[in-house]
Amino acid sequence: MHSIMAIDESRYTATQKLLLNILSLLTLLPLAPYINRFVPPLVANGWHIDLVLSVVVSCLLVFILRWVFRPLIIPAFLLVCGLLLINRYTHRYTFSNVINDYKGMVQGNWGAKDSKQLDILSLYPKRVESYRDKTVRGMREKINYRDSVVRNFSVKHSLDYYDEYFYKYGKVTRFLSLFRFINSRFKYVLDSRRDEYFATPQETIQNGLGGDCDDHSILMTSCLQSIGARCRIVLIKGHAYPELYCGNEDEFEVMKQAIITLFPRPVVREIYYHELKGEYWINLDYTARHPGGPYMNDKVYALIEL
Repeated sequence: MHSIMAIDESRYTATQKLLLNILSLLTLLPLAPYINRFVPPLVANGWHIDLVLSVVVSCLLVFILRWVFRPLIIPAFLLVCGLLLINRYTHRYTFSNVINDYKGMVQGNWGAKDSKQLDILSLYPKRVESYRDKTVRGMREKINYRDSVVRNFSVKHSLDYYDEYFYKYGKVTRFLSLFRFINSRFKYVLDSRRDEYFATPQETIQNGLGGDCDDHSILMTSCLQSIGARCRIVLIKGHAYPELYCGNEDEFEVMKQAIITLFPRPVVREIYYHELKGEYWINLDYTARHPGGPYMNDKVYALIEL
């Protein structure tokens, strides 16, 4: 057996061996994140290890190919590259996603910080949950996630982005796609100084996504709830913003990694959130470039639970 392996090794020159080793590495690099799309998020003590596991699996596959017949790495390399090239023209997983996924792993494990918002919602939420005034009543009355216009708008734009990551992050990709569509197109328009007007989500959709912070909060929460998300609206001094429920700590870590991966530019340095008794909520304000962006201030005076 040893003599057979020695004869097999002697078939290749040093240059051929070097080229095959390089091809093996070039096959491994895109193969790992591609496989990772189908691996569920794995978090261990706050570390995201799913891509590491995918790298190990990819190494094993490449090793098996080389063990069976070393030149098999050539068609394997061409297959992986060809698949990524085809995906480039079908707007699915391609070379830019490969690079972004490696960046996301590094940023998620070592770069991005968690920033818990320390205000009354993180300490004594019951003090604001029962608060009632004209603003709370007016906004609550306009929230509508059962309307067909709202539902159809939300479904359509929940499919605009990140479909190539659906196998990995599931419904989170739909929530983040819808957030991206709304926030990238929403334009701020002042209310009349004489009166506070709250637009229904249907009105904001029909007017081209224009309004103030109240209208944005009503629209975002109505749309996200129409596709299965859980949301709430927080009222602070001079402003209102929606929040998305992430779940427990592990689910928050999955959401965090999804945000870092799917919103690579600019690089996500910090994720802002509220947490109480193991329940995590992230900011969806139109002032932020990504979900979990900075809060404007900590002067919370009301909470609209939906």
